[in-house]
This record gives sequence, structure tokens and C-alpha cells, in this order.
Amino acid sequence: MDKGGGSSNNIKADDASLETGGGQHHHLDHLLFRQVLRITLLCTVIVVSCLVLYHSAYPFQFLPSSFYKPASSARGGNLSSLGKEELKLETVLKKAAMGNKTVIITTLNEAWAAPNSIFDIFLESFRIGKQTQRLLNHLVIVALDQKAYSRCLALHPHCYSLTTDGIDFSGEAYFMTGDYLKMMWRRIDFLHSVLELGYDFVFTDADIMWFQDPFPHFYPDADFQIACDNFWGNSYDLNNRPNGGFNYVKSSNRTVDFYKFWYTSSEAYPGLHDQDVLNKIKYDPFIKNIGLQIRFLDTAYFGGFCEPSKDFNLVCTMHANCCFGLESKVHDLRVMLQDWRNFMALPADQRASQPSSWSVPQNCSISNFHPPETQKTNAEQGGNN
Repeated sequence: MDKGGGSSNNIKADDASLETGGGQHHHLDHLLFRQVLRITLLCTVIVVSCLVLYHSAYPFQFLPSSFYKPASSARGGNLSSLGKEELKLETVLKKAAMGNKTVIITTLNEAWAAPNSIFDIFLESFRIGKQTQRLLNHLVIVALDQKAYSRCLALHPHCYSLTTDGIDFSGEAYFMTGDYLKMMWRRIDFLHSVLELGYDFVFTDADIMWFQDPFPHFYPDADFQIACDNFWGNSYDLNNRPNGGFNYVKSSNRTVDFYKFWYTSSEAYPGLHDQDVLNKIKYDPFIKNIGLQIRFLDTAYFGGFCEPSKDFNLVCTMHANCCFGLESKVHDLRVMLQDWRNFMALPADQRASQPSSWSVPQNCSISNFHPPETQKTNAEQGGNN
């Protein structure tokens, strides 16, 4: 009996031991599950964070090219979502736009808008050019100060006031000074807004003379096409030296992203103006990743003092680039207009056969550029005004 009872007690002890061991095993499984869950969640957070960072560096890389529709499909047609300033801009753009929502844009400050200065010469070039006067109906003047805006309203139907709090853009902005850089980057930011509203644009500096309609000479497949200080013969060659004073840009998500990238790149290259930064970022992988099509415009059609158009029968625009100082620009632009008048006064057969040449540049040269002493001092000290 004792033996039998002992055996029964042993069985019970074994059962209790099994129950205790099973409980411990279950507890260990639970702990292991919680550890695996924590590790899984941590890995998920890390992967998602990496994807977010990569996406911010290369947005839309994995989206098909069909994603890049005109930006107007997203914003341009929904006026109720626009802010007060955007609505004002949309109103001006809409009145000036061609049927395909294309506008011509230039910027002016008081110094360039003054009577007998750049603005008057700029408008005159449209009036005496071949098939260019009608383009004035699509020209939007962006005034950077109140006096420039008032002068625009007196002479032109499409004016927009773009002021910047705490910054006075009214005086002559000498090349590469602080005011000049702020003005250039404000312009890029503004043009980004125009693209967001769904408008294509030709941006032109006001010191560019329009002698013939440029639209037939733009590339139909390009998102962003730009004039050059120096053109090496191939419109796809990134080694061409672009000039930010004249470009034709079609509104799309690609170009909206590009202008945002261009503007924010100013932080990566402090002290450089928009054109120099463009020369840096045109090689950036971001451009290829978003699928932006860049073309460079031939100086045979879109020339300037840096590299003049040689054939008056081909020239569409001529830029007073490679020129410093307002007085020098005004003088040489007037000479340029007279050269064009003399050419157009020739009989048609002589215009087609007789070579013509520009009488400029004359006053436009770096050696003739003498900024005020205060500007010189600040430049020598590395300061920006």
C-alpha cells in the first residue's frame, strides 16, 4: 500500500512538475514574441524613415512619366483655393495670356522704369520689330516697387506689383551686390508661383530687345529652354553657358519641382546668383530623376553682347548682357535699336542678301563699370548690401 501510495504521489508530483514547466515555457514564448514584435516595429520605423528621406531627396522617382501633367490640372483651375496675392496674380495672368495659357514676363524696378530708361527702349523694340507688336498684348510687367508699378500702369495694360517686406528694390542693383542677389532670387521664387498656377511663360529681362517673333524657334519637346551667353552648337549640351535673362518654360509638375529645387539650391551655394547656381545644378541627378527636358537656345536667334547674332534676318532677340551699369546699357541699347531701324529701312532684296553688322557693344564693357564707392568698399570687404 505504501508502495502504491508512493507511486501515486510520484505521479502527482510529476504532473505538478509538468504543469509548472509548461507555465514557464508559455511565459518564455510570450517574452520572445514581445521581443520579436519590438524588433519588427523598430525595423519598420527605420525603413519608413529611410524611404521618406530618400523620397524628399528624389521626389517622384518611381512615378511614371504620365504623372507629369500640366500643373494647371492641380491648381490653375481652382480659384477658390488661391490666396489673396495668388488671386491677384491669376487675374493679371489670365487677362494677358494667349489661348494656350502662355504669357511673356519681365521685371522692373524704379531705376529701369524711369522715363527714357530701359523700360521705354524695351517697349519700343516690340513696336519696331517684325510681328512683335501684337506680343505686347501678352506681356506682364512685374514691378518690384511702387514707382515702377505706377509707371507701368501709365504705359501698359498688364502690370503686377511684387513687393518684398523690408527690402527696397527701387535703386539700381549693381551686379553681385546684396540687393542684386536678393532681386534675382525673388524673381526665381515668383516664376515658381507662375508655374504653380498653370501658366507657361517666356521670361525676358527688360534689357533684351525683341526684333522678331521668337515662338517659331522654340523647341516643342522641351520643358525648360534658355538663352546662352555662349552657345557651343548643340542645344542638348549641358556645357553651354546659359543666361537666366531669357527662358521659355512650360508649366508641369516637372518644372514646378525644378524651380523649387533651383530656388532652394541658393542655400547650398550662398553668394551666387541664380545663373551661377543653374550652372551648378544642371548636372545634378535630380534633373534626370524628374525627367526634365532642358534645351539651350542658339545665339543665331537669341543673341547678346556676349555672343551677338550675326544674321539680322534670323535674330529674334538681342540681350545687353556682358554689360555693367545702367547708363552703358541705355546708350548701347539705343544704338542697337537704330541698327535695326537701318536694316528694316533697306529694300527687301537687300535685307535678304546684304550682310549687316551691329554697331554695339560700345560703352558696354567691364572696364567701364564703376559702382559707387560704398559698393566698392563693401565688395572689397566681402559684404553684401
